[in-house]
Amino acid sequence: MMIIDPQKITSLLSGVPFKVEVDPILDKALELKGLSLEDVALLLTVGAYGHIPLQNKIIETAGQVKEEVFGKRIVLFAPLYLSNECVNNCLYCGFRVENKKAVRKTLTVENTVREAKALEAKGYKRLLLVAAENPARSNVDYILDVVNAIYKKTGIRILHLNAAPMSVKDLRRLKEAGIGVFQVFQETYHPETYEKMHPSGNKRDYEYRLSVMDSAIEAGFDDLGIGALLGLYDWRFDVLATIFHAHYLKDKYGIWPHTISVPRLRPASGSQLTETPYPVSDEEFKLIVAVYRLAVPTAGVVVSTRESVELRREVLATGASQISAGSKTEPGGYKEDEEHYEAAQFGIDDKRTLDEVIEDVARLGYMPSLCTSCYRAGRTGETFHEMAFSGNIKDYCSANAVLTLKEYILDSANASKYACEEAIKKELGGMSDKNLKFGVEERLLRIEAGERDIYY
Repeated sequence: MMIIDPQKITSLLSGVPFKVEVDPILDKALELKGLSLEDVALLLTVGAYGHIPLQNKIIETAGQVKEEVFGKRIVLFAPLYLSNECVNNCLYCGFRVENKKAVRKTLTVENTVREAKALEAKGYKRLLLVAAENPARSNVDYILDVVNAIYKKTGIRILHLNAAPMSVKDLRRLKEAGIGVFQVFQETYHPETYEKMHPSGNKRDYEYRLSVMDSAIEAGFDDLGIGALLGLYDWRFDVLATIFHAHYLKDKYGIWPHTISVPRLRPASGSQLTETPYPVSDEEFKLIVAVYRLAVPTAGVVVSTRESVELRREVLATGASQISAGSKTEPGGYKEDEEHYEAAQFGIDDKRTLDEVIEDVARLGYMPSLCTSCYRAGRTGETFHEMAFSGNIKDYCSANAVLTLKEYILDSANASKYACEEAIKKELGGMSDKNLKFGVEERLLRIEAGERDIYY
């Protein structure tokens, strides 16, 4: 079974008629069963033709699907960069080995703990560890030491990992150490462009990188994160290829990706690219988020601080369900609380703090969530997706969002306190299950009395 078929993807995109009927596709999407590759190709073509009324209909439907699956909750997290000492030469990246401007750093294990504690003090409960590829500096033994130390010495409840492909044996060790989601972006699924963008280093091997999710599943991971870096090639090709990859994982292993990230190319210090090869407009970006949501309704669609404040607000209504906040993209950025562009992987646009983002999310009518319970309660992989497809995960999302937000109010919140309290009241008021509401209210009293980490 091919992981993806570039020729088929190209054929699907070139064979779409000029006039596209989207209503039957959107009706299918509302059944929460996902979409075929042919359906996705049709929806992406609407974006290429710039048909705004149809785009708006797609976006509106994606918002409905997101709320049907996850409710109003929006999960928040931060990346924690461990190292920018990289052996690869990705032309678009500030970490590339030939970037002589870069200020190189690999955090000691003690420094990663300090970073995690700084983030914990701000209210974060889940972190995404990010490591540049360097077998001598940020190998699996180093990452394991970091994971064990953060779990032992901080109150961080779940760690996810974005790292280079590695052996099944090493991936199994990471899974056993408590990594939740293992994330690798293919960057671009277009083979010729991939070869051009990765002229040297281990990452040059397209097939090896593409097959890493197979290795992760063999190692025991059932929560996987995939994505393409928008702007390296035609966005329609890479979006359809990402969904092709998702279908492959489902068809072969019975597992949909847990997250689909939507990174868009940003300026980076020392990058070889002076301009984006295939620019993606904000309107196209919103459509992409919506199509991911419709195609894989149970996935967490992740939008980072690469994007502007206004655009990140807008995509909450188009299907995004997870967002980073207060991010630093260089090692050591949180404890120092400064931005060092020469050490960063890329520049960020939304520079608000976690508290500012939480307040904004709440005032927009959504439910900020710092929940980590599914990974620890066994609601992962196929179990999670089955519960999400049936609509049963939404109650857990609602209850745990309320409980973690209450912790945040008591322990970390600043200006956001009032908006958070109002969000909790609204969420409780919308709970139709009286037993669930009673249980949440009882747990809120326990949190107010000093208990922590209470979850469903």
